[in-house]
Amino acid sequence: MTALSPGPVPTPHSAVEDAQGLLTGCLFVGLAVCMFREAGLFTGGTTGVAFLVHYLAGYPLGAVLFVINLPFYVFGWRRLGRTFTIKTFAAVALLSVYVELLPRWISFSHLDPVFAAVMAGLLAGTGILILIRHGASLGGVTISAIYLQKTRGWRAGNVQMAVDLLILLAAFATTDPHKALLSLLGAVAVNVVIGVNHRTDRYYGV
Repeated sequence: MTALSPGPVPTPHSAVEDAQGLLTGCLFVGLAVCMFREAGLFTGGTTGVAFLVHYLAGYPLGAVLFVINLPFYVFGWRRLGRTFTIKTFAAVALLSVYVELLPRWISFSHLDPVFAAVMAGLLAGTGILILIRHGASLGGVTISAIYLQKTRGWRAGNVQMAVDLLILLAAFATTDPHKALLSLLGAVAVNVVIGVNHRTDRYYGV
């Protein structure tokens, strides 16, 4: 039998490539967050927790998102390394800024809630995927999901979906069932993108 030829050797991203990855990925997620907020929907992960605080207490969403992720940096630094944690800190900070600035740059005269759930979910999933492929995340659940994929072999998308379902259950206690179900639809869209496309056996860039 002919031996299988080895796969291509991974080529690290340059600093410029990482910078554009963070800027683009966070912009996609920031736009998704604006669509979720405009439609009165929730999402999963620590962003979903930030939405709960924002809706219930009225605190600025960007500031809440930044603060609630702070504890996860300690875990990320210890388990996933300094570079990953620094990139993640930068990504969360950038997303927090985008979330506050984007409403000044774009508005929606009409946004169908079903479309918002699906489109925002796809945008957020794509943005998170870009960040993962550039060695970053948006903190919180994603840090845990990446850690479990690296150490246990669990698919990051599946882990994030399971946690997101738990977080979104809280949405049923704070909003009407229709919006809660649409929020769940958005979370499914997010995690389908990540689950299908984040495959370490297929993607060779780091």
